Amino acid sequence: MALSTMKLTAEMGKGYKTQIDASHQFIIDQPKAAGGQDAGANPLEHFLASLAGCITAIGRIVAQQQRIELREMKVTVEGDIDKDVLLGKNKEDRAGFTEIRSFVLIDADLSEEEKKNFLKTVEKRCPVADVMANGTKVKPVLK
Repeated sequence: MALSTMKLTAEMGKGYKTQIDASHQFIIDQPKAAGGQDAGANPLEHFLASLAGCITAIGRIVAQQQRIELREMKVTVEGDIDKDVLLGKNKEDRAGFTEIRSFVLIDADLSEEEKKNFLKTVEKRCPVADVMANGTKVKPVLK
């Protein structure tokens, strides 16, 4: 096993703006209509984007390992969420996405069946998809 720990830091700014310090710096925010400055994508968009980015990155790795000329991968991700829960208006249901769907376009010299098998391999090896499917424990610790 080659276990490693990844770490980043988030610092709350004005309003809903959050500065993220990881291997790169970026901002998470809310749209102006929701009280933010619209300086960056919101946390839910980043969450969905992490799945799309992971699928394309793992797709590239798998293609290289299998010697597939992968000309293009385009991923569209959508998720269903009840925002009333995060706003505190609904205390009965889950706060998270109830379903997430990824639509993947693969441009490579593969049959439909080969593309399906390729995508299954990518999904199995994608850490973000694994976290979503298997419910990794989240442990908040007060400092």
